Amino acid sequence: MIETPHYLVFSFTLYMIGIYCLVTKRNMIRLLLGIEILINAANFNFISLASSIPGLIDPLALSIVTVSIGLAASVSAVAVIIIVYAYRHYGTLDVRMLKRLKG
Repeated sequence: MIETPHYLVFSFTLYMIGIYCLVTKRNMIRLLLGIEILINAANFNFISLASSIPGLIDPLALSIVTVSIGLAASVSAVAVIIIVYAYRHYGTLDVRMLKRLKG
């Protein structure tokens, strides 16, 4: 059986990948994917810490993560709709270009 520190290292790796996506990418879709990776890393960390005691899994943590996954799916659906409308209206998904358009 894999121990808790391995899960925490994997969660930290996912979190760093999400931060890397947010820092380096300029495309709105890639930024959204980075945010989703961050949310998944937090959920994975929550689940791994909830099951850290051998033989005991906290059902409250599982239910909180289930609600979090549902909320993340609905927020990402709304974000995709906003991205599609921004692309239709401005013709670009570059965040730096869209910052210049405010006015």
